[in-house]
Amino acid sequence: MRRSRRLAVLGAAIILTLAACGRDEGGGNDEAKSVSDGKATGEVTVWAMGTEGEKLAEFAKGFTAENPDAKVNVTAVPWDAAHQKITGAIAAKQTPDVSMIGTTWMGEFAKTGALDATPTDLIDKGAFFAGAWDTTVVGDTSYAVPWYVETRLIFYRKDLAQQAGVTVPPQSWDDLKAMAKGLKEKAGATSGLYLQPGGTGSWQSFLPFAWSNGAEIVNGDKFELDTPEVTEALAFYQSFFKEGLSVTTDLGVQGQLEQSFINGSMAAFISGPWHVGLLADQGGPGFSEKIGVAPMPKKKSATSFIGGSNLAVFKDAKNRDAAWKFVQWLSKPDVQVKWFQTVKDLPAVQQSWQDPALSGDQFLVTFGKQLEDAKSPPPMATWEQVASVIDSEVEKAAKSGSDPGATVKSMQERASGIGTGA
Repeated sequence: MRRSRRLAVLGAAIILTLAACGRDEGGGNDEAKSVSDGKATGEVTVWAMGTEGEKLAEFAKGFTAENPDAKVNVTAVPWDAAHQKITGAIAAKQTPDVSMIGTTWMGEFAKTGALDATPTDLIDKGAFFAGAWDTTVVGDTSYAVPWYVETRLIFYRKDLAQQAGVTVPPQSWDDLKAMAKGLKEKAGATSGLYLQPGGTGSWQSFLPFAWSNGAEIVNGDKFELDTPEVTEALAFYQSFFKEGLSVTTDLGVQGQLEQSFINGSMAAFISGPWHVGLLADQGGPGFSEKIGVAPMPKKKSATSFIGGSNLAVFKDAKNRDAAWKFVQWLSKPDVQVKWFQTVKDLPAVQQSWQDPALSGDQFLVTFGKQLEDAKSPPPMATWEQVASVIDSEVEKAAKSGSDPGATVKSMQERASGIGTGA
């Protein structure tokens, strides 16, 4: 989910246990059932969140034009109420046919046994970015289809980089450190590279460094958070704070991050595609010319985080057949491009990126390239709780200077105490 949409889901394990009452637990070995041939018929009920919920009803008229005997009813759900609303609907067996599911929620809801397995005769997983498809898979079964995606790049001030003598984007971890030093020492930035110093969602900034260093985070139903790869990644992350290259203030509060980038006190940071528009709007005429974006630098790989949202059909759907046909329609390359043009959600279908609407944009081209090497945490019922643990331990390293080895050991112990929910 986008940073502005992230939710701190408290008591998720308890809620989901209640939601699973009266239902056999699923989450890994369901058999995918086929979908009938022909056009969709009947009513399809859909829950969608945020801007997507506001725009989808009108957009779905394209589907009903192709399927005149079908009707799509969309309910817009606020993001801050979505988790509880879906949970309650599962418990009461009063689900819609289709719902948006945030990528980090997939493990939780699949575990309840409420989600229908993705029909492989209708949906081609090879059409999607691999990292996006992986967010739908719990155990050995896919329970959704990627709808839209986002990933993270390094945003930097091209004019300040020129002052610092940085002529090409950083290719390695060493390059990234050198750029941050140059931006501070030669271009006058307070933060050469701003990294989130803990707090909600900082795992999304830290884990790409661990993944790029070869860490896997989870092996089966066991956490692997105290490995040498994770320790080295945390030490590297921490070094930006120790060396004064990043401030320990949370700049994400009240627009400080954007203004710091615009006034040059912060010269680089890691974020997603939404920041292209935000910075261009807030920076004023011509500011977009000062914005550069670069892929994550390489250690063993150059892996970034992938987020977004999926579309899932419920086992209690009253019109399963039409529901999956609607999801399949939303996954068509041309429809994905039209949806991007409507709400600026980046397509999860790879072929859509060949359209000039995306291939002609210098910023989007870099995001599209990064999506080829992007990961998300393995879907698990307890991820929100584990993410909170990682956030708090990253904060100890960034703000208190805790020893990386001891910190990842604590991370491992606390995460293992929670478990994966398997």
